[in-house]
This record gives sequence, structure tokens and C-alpha cells, in this order.
Amino acid sequence: MDRAYAQPLDVRAVAQVAHLSEAHFIRSFRATFGETPHRYLQRRRVERSMFLLRETDRSVTDICFDVGFTSLGTFSRTFREIVGETPTEYREQHGPLVAPNCFQMAAMRPSVAAGFGVPTTQKPAESRSSSFGEATAAAAR
Repeated sequence: MDRAYAQPLDVRAVAQVAHLSEAHFIRSFRATFGETPHRYLQRRRVERSMFLLRETDRSVTDICFDVGFTSLGTFSRTFREIVGETPTEYREQHGPLVAPNCFQMAAMRPSVAAGFGVPTTQKPAESRSSSFGEATAAAAR
């Protein structure tokens, strides 16, 4: 799915490769990744479109079709749901990134770009659990 994000999703074919029924595959996928295969693919398409909006001058319509959406309206609605702003607003407010690729990829995940899932506070070291025993050793002092 990640490599062929612009192709239509055939859940039945993917489920057959996994030797699962379509319904069981969708349930298992959601339990593992926290979203359905279709929503996961939409998110990957939006991630790619975010890059293209920042780094190219191509039209929003061209980007929409290049990343695999078949409707500009669906693309714009999905983009706004995931990122929190329209593709045009995103392009106007975000220029090309100048950072190592690994930092760019981490920073541009839609959940991080929209401000979700970013920890705002860190627990004190004493209250953090650790499988290596550092937290329990610090608490014992």
C-alpha cells in the first residue's frame, strides 16, 4: 500500500494474499494500525500531497490526481480532515523544508503537523516506568 499509494485499493486482493476474509482483514488491520485500510491509504496519499504542495508549484488539481484521489472535492475534504486546513491554505503557510529527510518525515506526519499526538509535558523520571529498572532505582534512592 505504501509504495502503490496512487493505485486504487483492492482490499479483497490484499486479504487473499494474507489468507484472510475481507472482513477479518479489515478488523485485524484496524486493531493493528488504529484505522481501516482505506483510511490508512488516504492518510498516505495526504502525506505525499503535503510534500508536493510544499516542494512543487504544481496545481492542487494535478497533485490530487497524481496521489490517487479521483475527485478534487474528496481530496480537499479528506486533506482538511487530516491536516486541519485546505490544500491551498497549507501551501500558502508552509514553504519547502530545509532539514534532514528523517526530520522532515517525522515533522510532516499529518497527526504531528496538525498538532495531535505531540507530547506537551514529560513525566518526571521518578514516575516513568522502565523495563531496565532505572525508574525504580531512582525512586528507591
